[in-house]
Amino acid sequence: MTGWLLILALLALGGVLSTLGDRLGSRVGKARLSLFKLRPRRTAVLITVLTGSLISAISLGLMLLVSERLRTGLFELDRLEDRLQSSRRQLASSQAQLATSQQELNRAEQGKRDAQQRFEQAQARANQLRQELAPLVAQRNSLEVERTRLSREVQDRDADIRRTETELAQVRRRIAAGAQELKDLESNLIALRRGDVVITSGQTLASAKVTLEQPEQASAVITALLQQANLSAFRRVLPGQQVDRQILLVPKSDIAKLEGLLAKPGSWVVSILSAANVLRGERQVLAFPDLRPNRAVVKAGEVLASTTIEGDLSSVEAINRRLNLLLAAAYAKAQRQGTAAEGLQFDAARLSQLGRDLSERPAGQVAQLEALVVRDADTPDPIAVDVRWLRPGAPAGAGPGPRRP
Repeated sequence: MTGWLLILALLALGGVLSTLGDRLGSRVGKARLSLFKLRPRRTAVLITVLTGSLISAISLGLMLLVSERLRTGLFELDRLEDRLQSSRRQLASSQAQLATSQQELNRAEQGKRDAQQRFEQAQARANQLRQELAPLVAQRNSLEVERTRLSREVQDRDADIRRTETELAQVRRRIAAGAQELKDLESNLIALRRGDVVITSGQTLASAKVTLEQPEQASAVITALLQQANLSAFRRVLPGQQVDRQILLVPKSDIAKLEGLLAKPGSWVVSILSAANVLRGERQVLAFPDLRPNRAVVKAGEVLASTTIEGDLSSVEAINRRLNLLLAAAYAKAQRQGTAAEGLQFDAARLSQLGRDLSERPAGQVAQLEALVVRDADTPDPIAVDVRWLRPGAPAGAGPGPRRP
């Protein structure tokens, strides 16, 4: 309806303007006006042309003013055509993507149906496997219980191994101490060649268990002990001569310190030890006192050391070496516990018999041996041991007797 009104308005406006132009041209012609030095006739034509142009301009302006679609079509037609082409291309691309997406959707739906089918099959298989795995789970639980038990056994074995390693380390330390002692003996080789060593370094010259009722008795006890040590040293260094002088030299500071320590209450073990090796015929013996608390070192029935004789060990020499090592380990433990005795006491004959019995045991039989304390002993007391074969009906082993390993 708006378009028709616009057309009618344009027609009316054109008629009015045409009439006005015609009249204006007629009047200009009649008035014989001249513009731009033109002839009146040509001036009238110019006025008519201008009037027509004005009519066209007003008509176009009115159409543009009234119709937005006309403005858009006149000024934005090319851009709209470009956008239309672009939209068409995008539409075609979107349609192609839509077709592709539809195909993918169809494939996805088909895959979903396949996956659902596989899921159902897997679920059925899982149910079947659960039924098959039920006895296996029970077996696994029993195996885990067995593994826990074996783990505890392995831990116990590890503890045994650690204890064995500790004992091995102790044996190695004893071997190192023996090597050091051998080195000391080698250092004394020149002295041994020059004469007979009758007193070795660290050897006990006199020892006594002291329990003082009064501190004033310390001096008399030390004097008596020094006299006893001097007598022992004199008889060893100058055998056959009359004991008529003092050859034992002990620093006075050590004696004073020893008196002060003995004045304290308690039971003590006082020893006079040689400070160096002494050859036969020398005129002086250097010594120093040693004081340690008197206490129970071992008790009867205590196991000082143990060893195992392997089944393939059957020679008498090898077994005797193992027995000597057992006694050495027992003596080393007694020393660590504080004994001042030199060596152990055992029955050598019965120990030799035990070695022969062990060599004659059945092939492959493992023998467990223990070194037992025969009686209680304090710090200065000699320690008697008995070697026991841990086998029913086996010989009791070596009994007490004076011998050092």
